[in-house]
Amino acid sequence: MKDLIVLKIGGSVITDKFSQTPKMNYDNLKRISNEIASVYNKIKMPLIIVHGVGSYGHVIVKRTGIDKGIKTESQLGDFAETQRLQNECNCIVTKYLIDEEIPAFPCQASAFAIMKSGKLAHMDTSTIEGLVKIGMVPVLYGVPAYDEIQKCSILSGDEIAPYLAVKLNAKKIIHGTNVDGVFTSDPNKNDDAKLITEINSKNIDKVKEWLTGSTATDVTGGMFKKVSELLEIGIESQIVNALTHGNIAKALSGERFGTIINI
Repeated sequence: MKDLIVLKIGGSVITDKFSQTPKMNYDNLKRISNEIASVYNKIKMPLIIVHGVGSYGHVIVKRTGIDKGIKTESQLGDFAETQRLQNECNCIVTKYLIDEEIPAFPCQASAFAIMKSGKLAHMDTSTIEGLVKIGMVPVLYGVPAYDEIQKCSILSGDEIAPYLAVKLNAKKIIHGTNVDGVFTSDPNKNDDAKLITEINSKNIDKVKEWLTGSTATDVTGGMFKKVSELLEIGIESQIVNALTHGNIAKALSGERFGTIINI
């Protein structure tokens, strides 16, 4: 598993994250699936894919408040419906990958994960490891999951990716987002924002001052949480813009661009 890559594709890339109803971005999904295949089908590296769900999850979660826990009987139905929608999103993603001859295997993380007060307490990775070893590409995604304390909380893709990387001794994590990397301020709002090409022990304190949350409806913490999760694990990570054609293929091929996190 020493060459394992964990590839996280943001929900803002493969769905219309600003839509108030579930809506895929099929053009981006098709292109990214093709980019992954262009590298994977040549190299056959061990690969796990984790994707966000964007409008298939964030809107209903924010409306129902299930990320804060289950307090009413009606929220049990909301919990179930959110899971169903996100399963639907995962099935669409894996179908596009399979069409590109990638042996993509849909995996529902909430079926083998336990949360505690909003934090991932335990996730059994033995099945995921086994699938990778026989040549499959597990495809996981952010989900509402059982929480021992509050009954339900959100297990985000940004939490799943580093957890799997640590447990399975991954070589690298690649995050495909909707920006070119980590900036000194929000590049969508500030033209003077500067790309931070590397985050390391020398500049980490300053970077933490710059980090902000997402501009879209997001109940999982945006860029701040994404980078915070990656900083804790000691595995090289790379944040790239998956909206730019060719970037996912280049990152999987080992090209260094975007923001490299190497603490």
